[in-house]
Amino acid sequence: MDKRIGIVASEAYFPQRYVSHSALEEYDGVKAGKYSVGLGCERMAFAGPEEDINSICLSALDSLMEKYGLSYKDIGRMEVGTETIVDKSKSTKTTLMQLFKDSGNSDVLGVTNINACYGGTAAIFNTIDWMESSAWETDGRYGVVICGDIAVYEPGPARPTGGAGAVALLIGPNAPLVFENKLRSSHFEDVYDFYKPDLNCEYPYVDGKLSNECYLRAVDHCYQGYSSKFQQLFGKEISIDSGDCNHFLLHQPYTKLVQKSFARYLYNDFLSTRNLEKYPTLEEFRNISAQDSYSNRDLEKECMRLADRGYQQQVFPYTYAGRQLGNSYTGSLWFALLCLIAESAESNNGFIGDRALMFSYGSGLAATMFSCIIDGSLKEQAEKCDLYNRIENRREATAEEFTETLEKRRLSHLPENDENAFVGSGDASNIPPGAFYLTSVDEKKRRVYERSPVMSQQEFNVATAAGGSLRSYHTSCRSCNISVRKFSNSSHLNGIRLAQKSLRKLVR
Repeated sequence: MDKRIGIVASEAYFPQRYVSHSALEEYDGVKAGKYSVGLGCERMAFAGPEEDINSICLSALDSLMEKYGLSYKDIGRMEVGTETIVDKSKSTKTTLMQLFKDSGNSDVLGVTNINACYGGTAAIFNTIDWMESSAWETDGRYGVVICGDIAVYEPGPARPTGGAGAVALLIGPNAPLVFENKLRSSHFEDVYDFYKPDLNCEYPYVDGKLSNECYLRAVDHCYQGYSSKFQQLFGKEISIDSGDCNHFLLHQPYTKLVQKSFARYLYNDFLSTRNLEKYPTLEEFRNISAQDSYSNRDLEKECMRLADRGYQQQVFPYTYAGRQLGNSYTGSLWFALLCLIAESAESNNGFIGDRALMFSYGSGLAATMFSCIIDGSLKEQAEKCDLYNRIENRREATAEEFTETLEKRRLSHLPENDENAFVGSGDASNIPPGAFYLTSVDEKKRRVYERSPVMSQQEFNVATAAGGSLRSYHTSCRSCNISVRKFSNSSHLNGIRLAQKSLRKLVR
């Protein structure tokens, strides 16, 4: 029996501050466009020490459960994917169990998965496979997966590729977005392209050139393996323009690497066919070695040129969150999926029947290519998440504020005998209403979290005093799932009035 296991509900959390890459270019004294064009990045979310991996996952999970009216009793498995570690033994998953306490449900399988940016995908697979197994037959409850990270780098060329955010996904049967579990192709290696051996510091050791090569090599292996399994299952070859895959979602360290990787799909299509009429300009590259192909700029440029139309239509729209939030590591690929969900609500057919090909990569390295089918309406998920509006209604910070904040984070990770340890903990000034934040770390390193107060009557009065002109920050009413934000044109007035009416019933 086909259980149609997939994503039943989805939600996201990300910090409310961002810095623009153009501002960072000016601050760092580099040529204009080095980050915004060279990397394809626009804005980067960042968090102070009052937000850690536990708090952003608490916020994402809590919002998912409240927006969909779920009971914690309905959850039988919860897994977390992250590489942002605050404890070498206690997992983030166990910290999230504090939200289950009032329900009395402690029978919740799963732990935290760690392998660079791949942990979220591993958590998804674990949860799907649990539901496919006999173990689930006597349980029957939902699974929840939270994928998230806070990515920070030391000052230098890698710092603009940071970011932050978490995605919470409810996994269950009869889903509108169904995973094709027979179509998974993986590639694993032992390599030091990106790693974090210093446990007193969030900053990784990065070999940028090697990491890019590893990513592209993993793309090759996974795409070739997926293509082979697709042919075995359906009896036909697959390519980027065969019409069998409609959307392409990739892990997004930075946008330009996604574009290069999609072009790599095209190169693999070329190598698998002898149809010279299709890609005649690539024939001169047919016999170069795979190793040499990763550094051949002429090949890269030509493949990107040939793949550009497909990239603009089938890939680029789903890089929006990554371009605005930066690299959320384990959350990166799943933010791309949230973009697809948001875009589906704007399409004529809701993308019903479409296939999305997904590529997950984590340094070290671990990678898998897999796919899902849109088998039902994603409109409810798009509306409840309200991703684009929330992204657009954050607060822009200066490059100086960004740099100062990251220095506070660095100090907060120093050993306990340092007088600056945990500077900034408990500051809720940058925390949105209803989100969780770190209030203290005691002498035994135990972390305490609180939830930011919901919007007060006074705040509501300020926000709505001008009628159709609201304050620019985003405030989410968790009880009615209506977002109040700054509206710039009259077409939104009905939404404003509905939000005002609903909020008046709920605020105290």
